[in-house]
Amino acid sequence: MTATVSNPVGTVGNRFPEFRPEEQYRMLIGDDWVAAADGATFRCFDPFDDREWGHVPLAGEYDVARAVAAARAAFEGWATTPALQRALILQRWAQLIRDNVEALARLQVHENGKTITEMRGASEFLAMTADYFAQLALGPVGLTIEPEVPGHEAWTLRQPIGVVAAIAPWNNPLGLLSWKLFPALAAGNTVVVKPSEVTPASTLLLARLGREAGLPPGTVNVVTGAGATGAALVESPGIDKIAFTGSSATGARIARSAAARFVRTTLELGGKGAQLVFADADLDAATSSLVNGIVAGTGQACNAGSRVLVHDDVHDEVVEALCRKLGEVRIGDPLDPESVIGPLASRPQYEKVTGYLDIAAAEGSELLFGGRRGSEIDGIESGRFVEPTLYATPEPSSRIRREEIFGPVGGVIRFRDDDEAMRIANETRFGLVAGLWTTDVSRAHRLARRLESGVVWINTWRAFSNNVPFGGVKSSGVGREIGPDALREYTETKSIWLGL
Repeated sequence: MTATVSNPVGTVGNRFPEFRPEEQYRMLIGDDWVAAADGATFRCFDPFDDREWGHVPLAGEYDVARAVAAARAAFEGWATTPALQRALILQRWAQLIRDNVEALARLQVHENGKTITEMRGASEFLAMTADYFAQLALGPVGLTIEPEVPGHEAWTLRQPIGVVAAIAPWNNPLGLLSWKLFPALAAGNTVVVKPSEVTPASTLLLARLGREAGLPPGTVNVVTGAGATGAALVESPGIDKIAFTGSSATGARIARSAAARFVRTTLELGGKGAQLVFADADLDAATSSLVNGIVAGTGQACNAGSRVLVHDDVHDEVVEALCRKLGEVRIGDPLDPESVIGPLASRPQYEKVTGYLDIAAAEGSELLFGGRRGSEIDGIESGRFVEPTLYATPEPSSRIRREEIFGPVGGVIRFRDDDEAMRIANETRFGLVAGLWTTDVSRAHRLARRLESGVVWINTWRAFSNNVPFGGVKSSGVGREIGPDALREYTETKSIWLGL
């Protein structure tokens, strides 16, 4: 079976007339928009047509040191700014984001190939996140305590940590940055942002809007570059907290570096989410959710539900429906609102995902749907496209079953009872998201507790709200982002005693 094609590659002319291919971008350090000290630059690629665009500074160690110094110089002033004033700046920033949703969305599509529908929604949620943390800016307070020691009073304060390094990924560059940036600022910290080299320009636009909203110079700084830039930021002695979203391997390296210097971290890392379908589930709703878990964001999401666990009694029915619905997924130009799948974000990512198709074939996994790439897909002339793909993956040793692919590739696994479902769901080293489909309320509550996952969705998938925490266990990370306790990740508790 094959998927539906929307707007084949090559049919759209000047897709982004508002962005000049030779645009010279600048980093934000302190009060200045600057080039790299040595003049080095790199270029972005539009993954739809694989064309270069823009010239972006490639920050070196000197540039990173300048940005950290600017954040340090701004820290005392921002930390002592009244919370209400910080909240008002975040609210103005939120409104500017709303005023520029289309520009932010289109720029992200240009950078990473995500669909315009997804990026519009992500940009709107970005504004909501700024508003939410504007409200929480008034709340990092402590407690009054009656200590056990007679003749004393005690209380606690929640104070900002200092300079935060916020390192964001390419798959949702502004949305996942906002989960670090806005709570850090709301709590009174200053920030040095390092966006992915795949998606730097949208972050620079967001920072420009922040300055327009009234952020003091040095409060937010942006350094652009690749791995060496990120490493220089992580290793900087002026950094007090690191907030990172990315691969588990990179997160482990950051954790080791931070631990040696007692630097606090929040790490949101990889995932291999399991979606469990029980025999009593609403199968039509469940199979639609299964498709969403596999193809949303072209599968380039840590919250993907790429392991599909189905009870024996409904296995064949679910697989048939799932393949039919995957066949209705529209592939094509991400600027087309009808497209559900766009190209993969970069050449390395395309090579990684297509490499897993070769691995599956070598392992002997049964192909249930899809499996084509690039121009093999009907109506696709070029580009980094991969058809939504589904395998039967019965063997626990299968790499398709164990490893995070980060593309629109899933595998179906049978189970016979609740205990076997839990064993299979928890066999992974990851623990970010999981979900289950059942009409049995007792089972839902019971199994949600047993799933080794930071987030469990019941009869839904990829539901997000700024006031509900998000984060993982095991190799999926440390700490929680968003939610009412998010400011705790960006504050220190100080205990104060008074002898009466």
